[in-house]
Amino acid sequence: MALRPHGIPPANLSDDDLRREIAHLHQTRHDTLLGGTESALHAHTERMLALEAEFLRRFPKESAPDPERTRAGKRQHS
Repeated sequence: MALRPHGIPPANLSDDDLRREIAHLHQTRHDTLLGGTESALHAHTERMLALEAEFLRRFPKESAPDPERTRAGKRQHS
């Protein structure tokens, strides 16, 4: 069985569409994990990783970790 692409390539999505796609995938993740087939879970995972990678590429400041959630940041406030 040949793999087929799922959705528009992330690089071709507008910023708003990228955010909407990620939000939708995160909303459907639990249902796919619990009730989806192995191939559905694989496709969902591949799409999620591709969208998240594109988000990280486009929005590095938004996706940077909160300093309070890193060991170095926690040490500074100890």
